[in-house]
Amino acid sequence: MASVLKKPVAGRGKHVSDQKLLARNPADGFVSEDARRLIDQERTVRERQKQSLNLQRESILHQTASQPARRAALEAALAQVNGQLAHLG
Repeated sequence: MASVLKKPVAGRGKHVSDQKLLARNPADGFVSEDARRLIDQERTVRERQKQSLNLQRESILHQTASQPARRAALEAALAQVNGQLAHLG
């Protein structure tokens, strides 16, 4: 039986084979560790966008209550933010 070369993984103190680590993706089977990192980064960006939009939404709602003269403009802004949130899922 041939031995598999092992190399240390930085910061983990463990060894892995020279092959790329694979992560399980229920929809597509297996994806590389690099692909998983990219997916995680995209998810993080999307979550930050959602947080930002939710803060904008709360600000608009607060302004709508305190500035009735600007109500139409604020309602249009709120509709836009809600649309972006719906698009992000």
